[in-house]
Amino acid sequence: MSYLLEVTRLGLGNLRRHKLRSVLTSLGVILGVAAVIVVVAIGEGNKRAALRDISALGANNIIIRSQKPPESASPGGGGMRSMVIKYGLTFQDLRRIEASMTDADRVVPVKSAGSEVSFDSQRALAQAFGTTPALASVARLRIQSGRYLTDEDMAAQAPVAVIGSEVAKQFFPNLDPIGQDIRVDQQVLRVVGVLAPIGLAGGSGSALVGRDLNKDIHMPLPTAERQFGNVVQKRTAGSFSAEEVELYEIYVVAPNTDVVTEVAARVERIIDVGHEATGDAQVIVPWELLENAKKALLVWNIMLIAIAAISLLVGGIGIMNIMLASVTERTREIGIRRALGATRRDIVTQFMVETGSLSVLGGIIGIMTGVITSRLLETIVGIASRLPGLKGAFNDRFSLQPEVTLWSIVASVAVAGGVGIVFGIYPAIVASRKDPIQALRHD
Repeated sequence: MSYLLEVTRLGLGNLRRHKLRSVLTSLGVILGVAAVIVVVAIGEGNKRAALRDISALGANNIIIRSQKPPESASPGGGGMRSMVIKYGLTFQDLRRIEASMTDADRVVPVKSAGSEVSFDSQRALAQAFGTTPALASVARLRIQSGRYLTDEDMAAQAPVAVIGSEVAKQFFPNLDPIGQDIRVDQQVLRVVGVLAPIGLAGGSGSALVGRDLNKDIHMPLPTAERQFGNVVQKRTAGSFSAEEVELYEIYVVAPNTDVVTEVAARVERIIDVGHEATGDAQVIVPWELLENAKKALLVWNIMLIAIAAISLLVGGIGIMNIMLASVTERTREIGIRRALGATRRDIVTQFMVETGSLSVLGGIIGIMTGVITSRLLETIVGIASRLPGLKGAFNDRFSLQPEVTLWSIVASVAVAGGVGIVFGIYPAIVASRKDPIQALRHD
């Protein structure tokens, strides 16, 4: 033990005598370790956000959605400025699914209603839907205030609405929305509840949903049928068009995630009966998207780590170069130690202690740098996105939420120590093979 302590003392003493050189030698390892931690943190943060967004759609859900067919498949798809296009899911599809999918936990329809919302003199575009009370649990909706739709609302065809958080923020910034009357197109609805903010609005899942869920308005399905019918009118740039869509979406809830793929395949066969030729309905399976996202993000993380690891390799080569130069510089010292009885193992051990210390200390500093940088990265990007020259470089929905992981820190320390050992072996062997007599004659 005393032998190891003495060798360690000598090695660290030599590093202290050349502080600047030691810091510069470790710089490659410091930057490499910091790069690995930051890159992994960014990748992990993006992965968790993407998986969280996709999971919010419901791992057990299969979502069937109406989609507008290509112009060539649309009736009268020539150049008419005013027309009614009929496409998408129908109540007949809903009945066929309910009859065929008896093992499904739930089948929940969603009907598109109006799109222009107003309160007093304020107007805005939103998306109103008719649905059933079951949608709250199926789509994992949370109520911020008030209540959600009830079976009594359905039976009475009540003109009530539950509004999204953005709608509430826009129309009722200083007013309690509950009990207020809003207009959806020309129909008056009383607000009975406000949905809690939904993260999908700006996340990866928004591309799957196709809209900002925080701008949704929900009403009872019978109310939507009675007051809005099946024709949705749209006015843009002086032109008018109307679309006849009976149902916007149908949620089918599988009993568990083990049978989601099987249930989805059956749903696709049912939907293909009436929609394969027109292509006006699509089936979205969040569970499959979740699994594919995990695989894609794993590959992405491996690639990023491999790129960052190159910095560690460069740092190791830098340590080896400096230690080889140190061997030449300390040839006389090596000769004196050998003449006084030091063995080759003693010389190897001393040089290995020096390279290992450089790597480990560089790794520790790199960890602190990487963790601090990761913590500040979101703030730094936020500040950069507001700079005059960089405002256009960032999308409004761009967000960065790095997540530092324990395994990246442990791996970085292990790799840094390994770099010191691997790249320190050769200089140590070169030093130990110096002939004592020739070394003592060296100037």
